[in-house]
Amino acid sequence: MGFGVSPMESSSALFKLSSPPSFLKPKPNNIKNLPPKPWNHTTSKPTYVQCNKMFVPGDNRFGEASPEAKAAQNLHQFFTYTAVKIVSAQLESYNPEAHKDLMEFLDTHSLNDGDKFCADLMRKSPRHKGLALRILEVRSAYCKNDFEWDNLKRLAEQMVNESNTKLMRDYVQETSH
Repeated sequence: MGFGVSPMESSSALFKLSSPPSFLKPKPNNIKNLPPKPWNHTTSKPTYVQCNKMFVPGDNRFGEASPEAKAAQNLHQFFTYTAVKIVSAQLESYNPEAHKDLMEFLDTHSLNDGDKFCADLMRKSPRHKGLALRILEVRSAYCKNDFEWDNLKRLAEQMVNESNTKLMRDYVQETSH
């Protein structure tokens, strides 16, 4: 499948170079009697360069973040959402009045931007400030101690593999009839 790399291979790749890349070639100089540069010789054997990661193109002129930074931003928002759910469940059982305040605030404020949600909650009243601080505390603790990072990686890889297999199988079935 694509470029001769099987899905079972790692993301590293080898590139065959018949001569050194142009940025490694020496610039002409007028100084005599210098020892030859090791990359200046020619050989009949190909040179291999090992690359450990795929290059992900991005447009740095517009401040485009890496895929990992984008995923981290999404997880940051998700951790706020999760913290609100945890705090809400806690309040429901031991502080119904605070739970009502949080639910009313949720009815009028979006959780799409977790930091803005917490900032607005903090500024509403001293009582709401306590709720916001609790959400921040739970968000941090959940991220550091309770979120299963290894499970996330395993599930993400599993979902990608299952989805790829399904799409390829569906395509083959559609085109072979």
